[in-house]
Parts: sequence; C-alpha cells; structure tokens
Amino acid sequence: MKQGIHPDYHKITVVMTDGTKYETRSTWGKEGDTLQLDVDPKTHPAWVGGVNLRKTGQLEKFENKFKNFTVGGKKAEAAEEAPKKKEAK
Repeated sequence: MKQGIHPDYHKITVVMTDGTKYETRSTWGKEGDTLQLDVDPKTHPAWVGGVNLRKTGQLEKFENKFKNFTVGGKKAEAAEEAPKKKEAK
C-alpha cells in the first residue's frame, strides 16, 4: 500500500436514537469519538413501514388523472376488454 494517502481507520462509538451504543471502526472523527445518530433504521419511516413510496409515482398520478376518461360513451376499462374478447374467438 502506498503510504500517506489512506485515511485513519480507528474505533468510534455509535449511539442510536434509542440510546443503545455499539463500537465500530470508521474514518469518521478521531479515535474514541462518539457519533450520535439523529435517524437510524429503528426510527426512520422508510425502514419501519411509515412511507408508501408507490403512491407517489408517475404511474399513479397518470391513473388518477385519467381514471374517469371515457371513450365513445363507455369507460376506458370496457374499451380495453373489447379487443381481448375478439382475440379469444
């Protein structure tokens, strides 16, 4: 390894939001520093099921915008089923 180009890799203490602590190795801070987390996997909505990311997608926006769209007086769903019936014959 080339000398003098790598960061110092040392032990630090990580404190989770619920107060639990564990020791790990990191390049963050200095030897013996404590990293206090504001967000961790135990409390963040993305990991505990508080966020439904699918409801904010472009497809859902499109479907909501055109859900009442009609074709020739019929709902779009009925127009989609017509070609399927022809293929079945």
